[in-house]
Amino acid sequence: MEYSLMLLVPAASFLALLFAGYLAAKVKSHDEGTPDMVAIAEAIREGARAYLKRQYTGVAIFFAVVLAIMVVLVVLEYIVVFVPLAFVTGGAFSALAGYIGMSIATASGARTANAAKSSLDAALQLAFSSGAVMGLAVVGLGLLDLSVWFYFLNWFYRDADLSTRITGIASTMLNFGLGASSVALFARVGGGIFTKAADVGADLVGKLEAGIPEDDPRNPAVIADNVGDNVGDVAGMGADLYESYVSSIVATSALAPAAGLSMEGIMAPMIVAAIGVLASVIGTFFVRSPKEAGQAGLSKALRKGVWTSSLLVALITFPLLTHLMPEHSTGVGIAVLSGLLGGVLIGTFTEWYTSPQYRWTRHLAETASTGPAPVLIQGLAVGFMSVAPIATVVAVVILVAFLASGGAGNYNLGLFGVGFAAVGMLSTLGITLATDAYGPVADNAGGIAEMTNQDPVVRERTDALDTLGNTTAATGKGFAIGSAALTAITLIAAYKEQVAILARKAGVSVDVTFSLLEPRVLVGVLLGSVLPFVFSAYIMQAVATSAQEIVVEVRRQFREIKGLMEGRAKPDYARCVDICTRVALKEMVTPTLVVVTVPVIVGLILNVQGVAGLLTGAVASGFMLAIAMSSAGGAWDNAKKHIEGGHHGGRGSGSHRAAVIGDTVGDPFKDTAGPSLNILIKLISMVSVVFAPFIIVNHLL
Repeated sequence: MEYSLMLLVPAASFLALLFAGYLAAKVKSHDEGTPDMVAIAEAIREGARAYLKRQYTGVAIFFAVVLAIMVVLVVLEYIVVFVPLAFVTGGAFSALAGYIGMSIATASGARTANAAKSSLDAALQLAFSSGAVMGLAVVGLGLLDLSVWFYFLNWFYRDADLSTRITGIASTMLNFGLGASSVALFARVGGGIFTKAADVGADLVGKLEAGIPEDDPRNPAVIADNVGDNVGDVAGMGADLYESYVSSIVATSALAPAAGLSMEGIMAPMIVAAIGVLASVIGTFFVRSPKEAGQAGLSKALRKGVWTSSLLVALITFPLLTHLMPEHSTGVGIAVLSGLLGGVLIGTFTEWYTSPQYRWTRHLAETASTGPAPVLIQGLAVGFMSVAPIATVVAVVILVAFLASGGAGNYNLGLFGVGFAAVGMLSTLGITLATDAYGPVADNAGGIAEMTNQDPVVRERTDALDTLGNTTAATGKGFAIGSAALTAITLIAAYKEQVAILARKAGVSVDVTFSLLEPRVLVGVLLGSVLPFVFSAYIMQAVATSAQEIVVEVRRQFREIKGLMEGRAKPDYARCVDICTRVALKEMVTPTLVVVTVPVIVGLILNVQGVAGLLTGAVASGFMLAIAMSSAGGAWDNAKKHIEGGHHGGRGSGSHRAAVIGDTVGDPFKDTAGPSLNILIKLISMVSVVFAPFIIVNHLL
């Protein structure tokens, strides 16, 4: 029975990929519009392709270095030969998902703007379909990779006893998360630096100095800004959530043997994820809005799809788990439900703090009338305040999942339940990512409409979609942060179990209780708490450095290209794209080295106890810092949009200029440093798992 249910995983994978292909073909069947719209869209596509090509070249070099180190560890018999192979496939599938998402997003901007000529709903359908391609590609490729490895490893260990087979499958699959995490680091950090360098540079010179509107074709950085929306918010977000998705599944599977579960414990997370894929596909059909809906109607249309998918997962999970693992079906089912509900609540609280429909952002917009300093102060207050409810939700989800799964009587079974909460939260990723990836498409559509001087009604419709996109992007970032924290906690639990297994194999005595009173653990916690701040500092510095280069270039073009400000000459868009690409990839080297080397260095000095403390401290401080940065940035952005909608003086007023400054500060908060912390807290866990066999027998203290 169990193995027949496992067939749902590859079946769901193929369904997701086929449906994504159908949606992509449907999107591309629409007309891109006027020759001007086609030309702008092609410029954005070329810039995105150029960036992705150079980024993946950097990824290939990084993978070659890590692969060489892994081969040495294989030769020295610290790790099995499957670990480097799993590392490569995890990275390759993540990179492919990013490429698919980028391709469809850049193909959809002009088509969405053109669809806005007919109706708001037509534009919404096209933009959402584009986002759904990304969401379904991520879950489809993730489950495909997982199912191939599961069937291969099950065949490879076919002659081993059941205990060895279960441990071998779980341990090997856990390691493939490192490849996905590495690609996510490049996509999130590099893409984030690119997009915010262009955005900040374009705003500083265009809006504040030259006084021209956003997305004005006279601004040399405007194409780079639109390219950045795709490389940061589509490919970056997709890689981030792909990493969370596969890592939560493999970490939960790795906890099954310690929880006393057999093969059904390894398969169950993948099967629940497969149900989520089916529910996500069905949910996409419920995203419909009235022909000319307002913000509330558009938001309701997207929520309807997400809530339908969540309800379907909840209804199907219990009977499925009853067949698969009858003794634990109720407890694990409650854990899945707690994760689903937690994801919805995180999105709701994030929207509460960042949407102009609610008092926090409205009050922030009012504050702009007194100048930029109060805007910055109030925005930080909003970010800090948002930490409390979101962190509380994650804490309650962990506690409910742990106790419901039987953690009071069986500690490891409780940890298995916490892992299932992460799987539950991410089970509907196919549609939740679609609502997030829709935002950059709507933003690009608005930019193309502005640059090609479309009718005011077209811009009004794309602005409506863009405003909703800002809110869905903010809630999506909140969801990504919450799921990353839950995934990272599951990975820490899996790390503990892996250390126990490896210590037994090596004949070494290791205390895996990891008590905070143990000096090495305590030192690790302190070092881990520092890590997110150092990492964020490097990234913010990188954005500042990159933005400075863009500012200098934009000023040069305004000064030297005769007739540019009058609209008689065209700017050199490609130059700004090239600067952003070059500087982004250069500036991400240091933060990458920090993430990869710190867990290994701490382990070599403080042993696995120090690493456990490092992971705990990094998750605790990184999670809180990411929420604060993301919410503050989202509130600043939407306060500016609220003013641009005609409130508090509207565009060009003193309030607007103050809000633009707040938004300019918030851009790297919400789109670069904050989201990159998701990668940090997961990647250091994966690095720690892979290098644990070496550290256990090679350490100083």
